[in-house]
Amino acid sequence: MLSASFLYGQKGKEANYARFVDSANFYIDDSSAKALSFLDSIPKPLEKTISGRLADYYNIMALAYDYEGEYVHVYQSYILALKYGEKEKNYLIAGNACLELFANIYFAKRDTLAYVYLEKAEKYYKLDNYANGLLEIEQMRAYVKFLDGDYKASNALILTHLDAYRKVEDDAYFHVFAMYMLTANYIELGDFKNAYASFKELKSLKDNPTIVKYNYFSFEVAINLSLAQVYFSKKQLDSTEYYLSKSTKHRNFMGEGVIKDYLALNSEVYKYYGNIEQSKVYLDSLMLFEKKMFNNMVDASIQLNTPLMHAESELESERNKKYWNGFLAVFLFCMLSFLSIFYIIYYRKQKFKQKHFKDKVSDFSYLRSTNEKLTGKIHGLEEYIGSLKKDIKEISTVNDVSSQREKIKELYKELHINSSTLLDKSESHLELVNDLNIQFFNQIHKKYPQLNDSEVITCYYLFMGFKNKEIALFLNTSIRALESKRYRISKKIDYDFDKNDTTLVKHLKKTFKNTQVQ
Repeated sequence: MLSASFLYGQKGKEANYARFVDSANFYIDDSSAKALSFLDSIPKPLEKTISGRLADYYNIMALAYDYEGEYVHVYQSYILALKYGEKEKNYLIAGNACLELFANIYFAKRDTLAYVYLEKAEKYYKLDNYANGLLEIEQMRAYVKFLDGDYKASNALILTHLDAYRKVEDDAYFHVFAMYMLTANYIELGDFKNAYASFKELKSLKDNPTIVKYNYFSFEVAINLSLAQVYFSKKQLDSTEYYLSKSTKHRNFMGEGVIKDYLALNSEVYKYYGNIEQSKVYLDSLMLFEKKMFNNMVDASIQLNTPLMHAESELESERNKKYWNGFLAVFLFCMLSFLSIFYIIYYRKQKFKQKHFKDKVSDFSYLRSTNEKLTGKIHGLEEYIGSLKKDIKEISTVNDVSSQREKIKELYKELHINSSTLLDKSESHLELVNDLNIQFFNQIHKKYPQLNDSEVITCYYLFMGFKNKEIALFLNTSIRALESKRYRISKKIDYDFDKNDTTLVKHLKKTFKNTQVQ
């Protein structure tokens, strides 16, 4: 192979290094190493030596690294292919790079940001008028549904464009890939009639020259293994062995996921037959394979860590946009939540103030009413005292001792009778104490509205700790009558004092313990 220095010596500054890109493209399918050698022979800086072909350069580089299994470099190369595809207006390469980046990101990390690349791929394919590229995007959407286990949705997308896939004569991969997904979907859905029909159509494409053999056999072996798994689950061992043997013939074409299923199924089949030793052989192989895959995954993760931080710069603007949109949404949500909470708190405060104001108004009205009654009562007392003074003055003018004595007796009798009405048994007492203990009377009226005023004032005296004898004197009644009243109060309150081992007095003190009284 000609070296870059030789070519440069032959042609000097006018050397056409773009031919190295064409040579790498020519050998890419047969030898990725040779393709990489051509690309590595191009001197730096590439912006000068292959100006206008950098998109092609990095696209071929990505394909070569893909064959070599250097997935970190694949990702980086497609990022650069997209960058220069946009710069050079090579929309075909830009669309292809976006599609590959979508696959790399979504299938590896299930990152929904990958859809940014899928949308870009569609945009670039439309700019390039590349119909096959648009079909490939539709297949990719169906494949996403297939991998996510939404088999009905996957089939619906495939069947919508199936005729278009069949008509792509220069690349039958569209057709064979569509039939593979249809067959696999029908198997998962238990529709074996359509599964076998789709599989038959897939196998009819075996000798199509536009299909890479590796791709065809990788699809066929995956379907054969799926059928073997289905028949083993039904314990139809003849069919299981038939499709398992077909899978074994093309084991070299198995992907990583298919190899894992293949080893696991063989282990289960031998275990079912009682051949534990052979089952263990496949089980050990499976464990070694999974360990290898795990190590590869860890190594890839370590290798990807630093490059991804730099290579994903093309997504930065989209991520920033989504971040700020998300931030704005969260900010607005928080603001609305804050305003809602503030309004609720403010509303509750206003309701509390309103209730407090109403209580004050009620208390004021109650005081005013009580004050008016007391004023009337005092006025009556003043008149009564004035009348007594007048009577006493008249008695003092009586000269006859016996007549004067009779007058005094009558006055005493009248005082004795009227004294029971000066402060009557209910309302007047309530008036006298209400103005000092509004809180207690308001609370007991709310708690026990069934009690009348006389019973309420009795509860007040009991709550204050007065004894029956004292309360009877205050209310100008007998102790027996007071005890009867206490019994009626207990019944009206409807509280089981015996069950709760308490008394009316204890119950009142416990119920109104936070009430301030005077």
